[in-house]
Amino acid sequence: MLDINLLIDGRDAAASTGATFERRDPISGEVASRAAAASVADAQAAADAAAAAFPAWSKLGPNARRAALLKAADLLEGRVADFVTLMATEIGATVGWAQFNVKLAAGMLREAASLTTQITGELIPSDKPGCVSMAVRQPAGVVLGIAPWNAPVILGVRAIATPLACGNTVVLKASEICPGTHHLIGAVLREAGLPAGVVNVITNAPESAGEIIESLIAHPAVRRINFTGSTRVGRIIAETAARFLKPVLLELGGKASLVVLDDADLDGAVAASAFGAFMNQGQICMSTERIVVDNAVADDFVAKLAAKAESLQAGNPRHGNFALGSLVGVEAAERISGLVNDAVSKGARLLAGGRVDGTVMSATVLDHVTPAMRLYGEESFGPVVCVIRATGVEEAVRIANDTEYGLSAAVFGRDITRALDVAHRIDSGICHVNGATVHDEAQMPFGGVKASGYGRFGGKAGISEFTELRWITIETGPQHFPI
Repeated sequence: MLDINLLIDGRDAAASTGATFERRDPISGEVASRAAAASVADAQAAADAAAAAFPAWSKLGPNARRAALLKAADLLEGRVADFVTLMATEIGATVGWAQFNVKLAAGMLREAASLTTQITGELIPSDKPGCVSMAVRQPAGVVLGIAPWNAPVILGVRAIATPLACGNTVVLKASEICPGTHHLIGAVLREAGLPAGVVNVITNAPESAGEIIESLIAHPAVRRINFTGSTRVGRIIAETAARFLKPVLLELGGKASLVVLDDADLDGAVAASAFGAFMNQGQICMSTERIVVDNAVADDFVAKLAAKAESLQAGNPRHGNFALGSLVGVEAAERISGLVNDAVSKGARLLAGGRVDGTVMSATVLDHVTPAMRLYGEESFGPVVCVIRATGVEEAVRIANDTEYGLSAAVFGRDITRALDVAHRIDSGICHVNGATVHDEAQMPFGGVKASGYGRFGGKAGISEFTELRWITIETGPQHFPI
């Protein structure tokens, strides 16, 4: 078991009340970490520390910020063993998933480092004689980042890396499910030499999340909020931020559709579908949850997919190199099983999987899913994929868009022109032609539409999210006014 403190103003500290909360290993039930349960006063202290550190950090030269972020990337990679252990005990992650988290998160820090000299403006011609008119981007202030548990290193780093590159200071509100993993991110950045107060990490008991988040959003120094998580919670955060007129970047739930056209490479589509549906037990916002397949190739496709799914072994990741490891908890397994049972009771055919052993669930494929079934529209966030059959391109596009979500999607077809046309017609922030729905790179604009949120992480798109665009003029000659 690991004891976790708050990280405020560069120092580890217990909660002001002395309160703690426990996160239990989803597989063994043993205590994985015991973390400080922040009070509202602690949250305010973290925001105060970030506000105090902002003037100096925002004025620091871009190459100094770059050097700190590059050092942090190297240090992060050097702690891969610690992250593997924490992710295994806190969320039941496989070794491979934890290692990938660290690799991509280090890449995000390096991408953020590269942005420090790309925060540019422009000269804008003015009709006023002798007026030099400029649009400039400046750091916004304190940024509140709220990260989830499912890809904890990737999403914890993403919540704060670009804000830091832009000259902001940050408060990372850690997930109650992986407090140790998120605290370690802050510790790495401190070790990289970021000044006290530039990065602060708050952990809180689950029952205190609402009041902690509202107090941070309300803090006068907090100027931007970013949240990755469920659509339900995202709506609450957006409504709260709206009361204080503060911009929010939201990356929320998903129900990614993968469209298989009648000319698709079926083996390629099966491989991408299995990876997209079952990687990290389907606990990825981009996970393939709906496969819309043309009737002309549906029978062949589902036979291949079912065989692929049955070949993927699921088990305790500490007892072997399994393709699928543990779900985040027993409650998740029960909820996902309920979705499967509902679909089967209403006529869906269970072609593979459906087996549950504690928090381990096998790769599951259901065919002939219809809108009458909960699985058609509800986000499962588990190793379950449903097949929906369509006749022709028009019906396939309609079904792909028949969801409240719009984060990621994919289209498979050998006629690239036709497949690209379908991609353009799908309502999603991300769409891949002949690729999996699960695909992330640090430099790409990442985000969704509809109930999957708004705003974009990644690359230059992130600069506009975490800076203020200001209009500044310089008068170079005598002024003449009408009165």
